[in-house]
Amino acid sequence: MEILKLSTDWAKAEVFSAKMVGLLSIVILMSAFGFWYWGKTTMARAFIWPLVVSGLFLVTVGAGLFFANKPRIAQFEQAATQDASAFVKQELQRTAKSQKELATVFKVLPVLLALSGLMILFLSSANWRAIGITLGLLAIVLMAVDSNTDARNTIYHEQLKKIDDEPGRP
Repeated sequence: MEILKLSTDWAKAEVFSAKMVGLLSIVILMSAFGFWYWGKTTMARAFIWPLVVSGLFLVTVGAGLFFANKPRIAQFEQAATQDASAFVKQELQRTAKSQKELATVFKVLPVLLALSGLMILFLSSANWRAIGITLGLLAIVLMAVDSNTDARNTIYHEQLKKIDDEPGRP
């Protein structure tokens, strides 16, 4: 069934994104450990807590993505076989909502990136600069992940609309 393959491929790609976020969170947490273990300067020591916080935040984001999308693969099969038309309509609503949420995300993240730049420029404390650099890193990572999510969601939504518009199709 075309709709089932389309939907499961989308969910599998989202699970892959979750794994990439998890990998990035491990790298960031390992960086925090490196600064803690080898860091001797005030600036190096200032990075420890901002990196730990951003790494744990990314762990939460990755886990949320994973645990939200992994079960969908099985749920998609059941829903698509029971009532394909209702499934397509439900997915259209969900992806439209996601598009609105992602539009908001792409307004907030650049503001955070600009804020981080201002922190680096105008605050001379090592702690504030480390926070600004880490905030900028976090905003960039989230923009990279969310830009892929947005592209996938847009394509998936358009394909769902084509299926929904076909005469005699669910």
